[in-house]
Amino acid sequence: MQQRFSTDYTEGRAYGRPGQSHDAQLCEVGPGTPCGEFMRRYWHPVWVSSKLGMRPQNLRILGEDLIIFRDGRGRPGLLHPRCAHRGTTLYYGKVDEHGIRCCYHGWQFDVEGRCIDQPCEPQGGLHKNNVRQPWYPLQELYGLVFAYLGPPDRQPVLPRWDILENLGPGEKIFPNSTSGFKAGPDHPLEVLPCNWLQDFENIMDPFHVPILHVSHSGRGELFAPTFAIMPDVTFEYTELGVLYRAHRKLEDGNVLDRISVGMYPNVQSVPDGGSLSPGRSNHMIWRVPIDDTHVCHFSALRVPKDYEGRKRIGEETLWAEMTEEEHQSFPMDYEAQVGQGPITLTSEENLATSDKGIAMLRRRLREQIEIVQNGGDPIGVTFDPSKSVCKVEAGNFYQQSPATA
Repeated sequence: MQQRFSTDYTEGRAYGRPGQSHDAQLCEVGPGTPCGEFMRRYWHPVWVSSKLGMRPQNLRILGEDLIIFRDGRGRPGLLHPRCAHRGTTLYYGKVDEHGIRCCYHGWQFDVEGRCIDQPCEPQGGLHKNNVRQPWYPLQELYGLVFAYLGPPDRQPVLPRWDILENLGPGEKIFPNSTSGFKAGPDHPLEVLPCNWLQDFENIMDPFHVPILHVSHSGRGELFAPTFAIMPDVTFEYTELGVLYRAHRKLEDGNVLDRISVGMYPNVQSVPDGGSLSPGRSNHMIWRVPIDDTHVCHFSALRVPKDYEGRKRIGEETLWAEMTEEEHQSFPMDYEAQVGQGPITLTSEENLATSDKGIAMLRRRLREQIEIVQNGGDPIGVTFDPSKSVCKVEAGNFYQQSPATA
């Protein structure tokens, strides 16, 4: 007797369910992909300036393998690693004042890929000017090294952010390249093993805070008790992306409006969440795609001059020191985001009203990708240096209610 299989999935059983898929248009970032070409229209931080020296370093960004170094004159260089001569990697090259010299036959390239010496050839290479090692431009700002991987004729101005400008005499910018999650200075978590979008879109999910960070994990030393209050939230499109306003009525009768912003392609600013200190946010974070299944964080923080990084608080356990059982008992953003898999299966999602910010962020991202596909310039891109400073609206803003005034 032939066995029959039901195609009715109303019972919710896993057997026989349709195939699952991710949103390739939004998630994949390699050369030639829709999102990859969109991403390549912006500058991205790729290294911390103070950590870049004359020893070549491997670098992977947007699915491309590159080599980064600083020559003896202090100029940063970002080159394709495969030597234009015979193809060995420049990772084993030697850097001097003028550029990087391949270990195999000594061909030397400057930071813009010009071949400046071929020591095995007559007169140092009579035709060396015909060779160019593929390269990308770099600029340094806020203690970070930024790269532009896009078309030369569409290279924009490197943006600046108003909350990091006009420092006072007792202030500085503190750059960082760890992915956070309380990894600590001795255990930097440089790479998250998941797609960039499921990491970036967390910025438009204020409702996970009272659940994941308070009622579920209860990591009180990391988040202010105020986060236990379920907020009233409004989402808005902005000139640079999307923001939310989380409105909370406090126990003392006053009101806190907390604004977090996400800006394209992968930039965000979140105000202080520990003490909920009033005022504008003091930092920017970039969620930089390494490839389709890995992402890293860069940040620039406006701090007092004596600031040397986040320190351990009392007996607080750092994220990297937690056991597997503790990660299960006290999950954080890492567990929730990486737990979606290398690339989240959007075909499996069931978005609800609380996901309005996620839907808005994805909708505008899709619009901007299509603008680039149609030959236009995406949101936030400018070619006018006088318009390079971007306004950041993020912050904790308190209001005294009429009853307590």
